[in-house]
Amino acid sequence: MNKIKVGFIGLGLMGLPMAKNILKKKYPLTIWNRSSKNYKKIKKLGAKICQDLIDLPDKCHIIIMMLVNDTVCKNVSDVLNKKLKKGQILVDMSSTKQSTAIRIGKKIKKNKAHFLDAPVSGGTAGANSGKLAIMVGGEKKIFNKVKNLFRTMGTPIYVGKTGSGQVAKLANQAIVGITIGAVSEALILTKAAGANPRAVREAIKTGFAGSPILENHGRRILENNFKPGGRCSTQLKDMKNIVETAKVYNVHLPLSEKIKKFYAQMVKGGKSNLDHSALYLLLKNLKRN
Repeated sequence: MNKIKVGFIGLGLMGLPMAKNILKKKYPLTIWNRSSKNYKKIKKLGAKICQDLIDLPDKCHIIIMMLVNDTVCKNVSDVLNKKLKKGQILVDMSSTKQSTAIRIGKKIKKNKAHFLDAPVSGGTAGANSGKLAIMVGGEKKIFNKVKNLFRTMGTPIYVGKTGSGQVAKLANQAIVGITIGAVSEALILTKAAGANPRAVREAIKTGFAGSPILENHGRRILENNFKPGGRCSTQLKDMKNIVETAKVYNVHLPLSEKIKKFYAQMVKGGKSNLDHSALYLLLKNLKRN
């Protein structure tokens, strides 16, 4: 059975391993990236390179975007939309505002093409292992057409109409940001009180406090390893989107607002490229009022 031709845009920390996993399942893949930095790696695995973004819709039926922020997603989708044809599918797996997904979806629909917002969670570890959580918004029948492709990268779950995938991702990132703060404070308290932080983490991780954040980010903190999986700058972007979306719906999220301020301090302090678990470094040096 011939597999559908796929286009992929964005070969960053997440995009490159995601594209590799698509290739592992023998999908014909054509890449466009703003930088040619990772072209050699992906070509060796069988991908083709598209030199001009506007030509990508001529080379595939489904196009995936994995980009850095809302502005880039809007700009790239606007270019693609000039050539998208009836029945083609654009999938945005980046993390954006709900309003950005809705805007892109409306524009794509005018060409009788289809749009899915499908952000992911799992970081670079999940991207490399093909075990991302994929939260998908859009038409259910279009999701069903794309779900086997999604399964090359992780576990897709349909969560509702256009924009719902991004809402799910914001919910995810609120939990991630707040929980990194909680794990950081727990380890700070443990050390200050004279207990062994490593032993305490082992003791509590199988109880109600256990979570992937305590497991993975707790280990990073204990090992002082802040090589980025998810960057502080990305977490700040997500926290801003969470707070902005909450305002749209007249919801007050005091914990998310506080975490947003902490990540803003991290970025302002030159730590934007550290892993988001590096929030620990800020919290341990805060002085009591």
